[in-house]
Amino acid sequence: MLATITRSKAAHWLGRQLLNREDPKAFFDPLTTAINPMWVQQYTPARVERITEETADTKTFVLKPARRWGGFQAGQHLNVRIDINGVRHTRTFSLSSSPALWEDNGLITLTVKRLPGGLVTNWLHDELKSGDVIGLTEAFGDFLIPNGKKPVLFIAGGSGITPILSQLDTMAREQYPEPITLLYYVRTPSDVIGEQRLTTLKNRYPTFSLHIITTHENATPRYLSDQDLDSVPNLANREIFLCGPKGLMDLATEKLGQRGLKDEQLHSTFFAPPAPVRLSSSDTGGEVTFSASNLSVDSTGDTNLLEIAEAAGLSPQHGCRMGICHQCTCRKTSGTVVNRLTGQVSGAGSESVQLCISVPQGPVALAL
Repeated sequence: MLATITRSKAAHWLGRQLLNREDPKAFFDPLTTAINPMWVQQYTPARVERITEETADTKTFVLKPARRWGGFQAGQHLNVRIDINGVRHTRTFSLSSSPALWEDNGLITLTVKRLPGGLVTNWLHDELKSGDVIGLTEAFGDFLIPNGKKPVLFIAGGSGITPILSQLDTMAREQYPEPITLLYYVRTPSDVIGEQRLTTLKNRYPTFSLHIITTHENATPRYLSDQDLDSVPNLANREIFLCGPKGLMDLATEKLGQRGLKDEQLHSTFFAPPAPVRLSSSDTGGEVTFSASNLSVDSTGDTNLLEIAEAAGLSPQHGCRMGICHQCTCRKTSGTVVNRLTGQVSGAGSESVQLCISVPQGPVALAL
């Protein structure tokens, strides 16, 4: 009889706990994690199968996500979720493997360069080990191989090669028929990421032309030059993909524009925010109302909505914090916001906005 009463009370308590939570996964995940971290439901868990060193400051992590993960297209990226000292952190990384590796073997790779002072990249390099489990989001991004069969030029710098490795492997596997050229800029020969993969592709596929350019072997740095672009056959008709440091991407965009290439021919991806549009503090700021939380706060200057929400004690979902992943998208129910990256002003009615790059322009209400 006592056991029956105890079970009844336990069931009643569990029912109340679930009713009081919007997402039952948030309740069960801490319990299932203790049993098997690959059973987590709030995000896709991925087990580290092995880790290889690419360069002195770059490692490739071979991961086995849970099979419910949705897969990806070559050139896309995802958010990694890890806990450091009890605090959850999210960062965006590109997938460096071909989608075929996932489709055939259930594996993916992330190639991560250690950033000086970087909390997450240093933790991944120093603490993450084979057998550990980390969290992943679904893949996203439109840095994709063109559907039409056109000649392609890739311009990459440093770790910007990672999504391009995925694309090159995929194009080789699919026997992409048009010429492919890669201009890859690295500081020294020891900084080449994926060197063996690139060499294998060059030797195996005659349509692929590889040019590795070192920028800091001499006293005077050597960057993307007019001669580099002049060496690319049929440049005017190429689809061009840029990924790397902002300086390289800006220089490439300028030089390609001078040659008359159209904006629609250029495709770029980045993991550092571009320089924001300069906003006048007199034009921005205002009261922000978080309707679902019954909370209103005042803001001034160009502080974005994500930072305003966090300062108010809220924890909205977010990822890259620079306008790429759209994880922080939220419904604005009224008011006007300015996009910090483009300077574009929103409408005054209901619409979806990205919290991390939106600045209030007068009173704003959010469904948060």
